[in-house]
Amino acid sequence: MTVHFIGAGPGAPDLITVRGLRLIERCPVCLYAGSLVPAEIVAAAPEGAHVLDTAPMHLDQIIAEIEAAHAAGHDVARVHSGDPSIYGAIAEQMRRLDALEIPYEVVPGVPAFAAAAAALKTELTLPEIAQTVIATRTGMKASAMPEGEQLEVLGRSGATLAIHLSIRNLDYIRRALEPYYGADCPVVIAYRATWPDELYIRTTLAGMKDEVRAAKITRTALVLVGPVFGKAEFRDSDLYNADFAHVLRNRGKKAKAG
Repeated sequence: MTVHFIGAGPGAPDLITVRGLRLIERCPVCLYAGSLVPAEIVAAAPEGAHVLDTAPMHLDQIIAEIEAAHAAGHDVARVHSGDPSIYGAIAEQMRRLDALEIPYEVVPGVPAFAAAAAALKTELTLPEIAQTVIATRTGMKASAMPEGEQLEVLGRSGATLAIHLSIRNLDYIRRALEPYYGADCPVVIAYRATWPDELYIRTTLAGMKDEVRAAKITRTALVLVGPVFGKAEFRDSDLYNADFAHVLRNRGKKAKAG
């Protein structure tokens, strides 16, 4: 018996990995975060499977379901949205499973920021513009940010920022980042990326609050900040530069004798 923590991807049912889907198709127990995981994904569970939405459940109840499956010898598909390693709350579940000596594995998924970048046809790392991507959030109701991870600190990097779980904290985001990025820095609000009702708002640090208010977005949105989301002028990378030698394209290698 194994518990499979599966990243379902950002929303579109066909963005789950092949491995993740095949596990759902064969596991007799499927526990999924119903508020964020599409019903079409868990519909792939085998006929007669115990499929349970864990959105209204607390941790003890979820672990009790897993313990019952373990006692019955049933594999569990524990399905989370996006990639479970990012704000997936799987660490606390795995800690409980370690204590109970219940085996588990983690299957990665497509994170929301990657799906949004694909929809926007934007590369998050552009030569000499941004070579770092920071996935972060802001301190709100759930928990405070660790010391040194506040936006006032991270903003000094000038990196591409993917700010999760913070759509109701836009005043703070602007106040913290404007000294480093400028009021006119490009921002994209990615609402429910890859879902049928997805929405992408291109705006700026100065304009984002008004745009979000007009669109009546209050949850399930990602705030993407950085010059890569504008019309940034950048040079070609050296990856495909004919004059740049690397281990797979060594311009100094002697031609073979004819």
